[in-house]
Amino acid sequence: MMKQMTTMMALAVAGSLTTHAATYELDLAHSTIGFSVRHMMVTSVKGQFKEFQGVIEFDSENPTAMTATAEVSVPSIYTANEKRDDHLHGADFFDAETYPAITFVSTGVEGDLPDLTLHGDLTMKGITKKIAIPVEVLGPVVNPWGATVIGLEGQVTINRQDFGVSWSKALDGGGVVVGDEVKISIALEAVRKDN
Repeated sequence: MMKQMTTMMALAVAGSLTTHAATYELDLAHSTIGFSVRHMMVTSVKGQFKEFQGVIEFDSENPTAMTATAEVSVPSIYTANEKRDDHLHGADFFDAETYPAITFVSTGVEGDLPDLTLHGDLTMKGITKKIAIPVEVLGPVVNPWGATVIGLEGQVTINRQDFGVSWSKALDGGGVVVGDEVKISIALEAVRKDN
C-alpha cells in the first residue's frame, strides 16, 4: 500500500512541476514527525510516528510553487508505553483498523525563503480540515555522498476534536485527562529523486 501511495503522490504533484522544480522524497532515517498533548492538565505526553512517506516538489528560485504530499502510518504511533499505544490504535482515538493512514496534501505556499507557510488539507479518521504550517526550508545542499537534500522544520497546533479523536475523562478538580490541543512537530530531510 505504501509503495502505491508513493506512486500516487508523485503523479498528483506532477502536473504542478515547473521547469526547474525537482522531486524530493522524505528520508525516513533523518526525519521525525512528533506530537505532544497535555496530560492531566499538568504535563505533556510526547510521541511520534515511526513510519511515513512523502514527496516534495521544490525549486529554490520559485519557492511558493512548492508542493508537498505525505502519508503517515497510524499503526506506527509510538509513545514509549505499549498499553497507551494500543489505546491510541483503538476506536477511542485513531481507530487504526478503519483509518490506517493520516494524509496531508498541500494547496499553496506563502512567504520568502527560508520562512514559508505551507497551506494544505489534513485528513484524519476520514475528516479533512485545512491547516497552515509555518516551516523553515533549508537547502538544497549536496551531502558527502553526492545526494542533493533539503530540510523542512515546523510546528502546528490542531484540535483533535475537529478530527473525531475525542476520548477523554473529566477530572474531579476540573479539567480533563487528555487535552484537546495537539502540537505537531516536523523535522524532515528529503533527497532529490534523480540522485
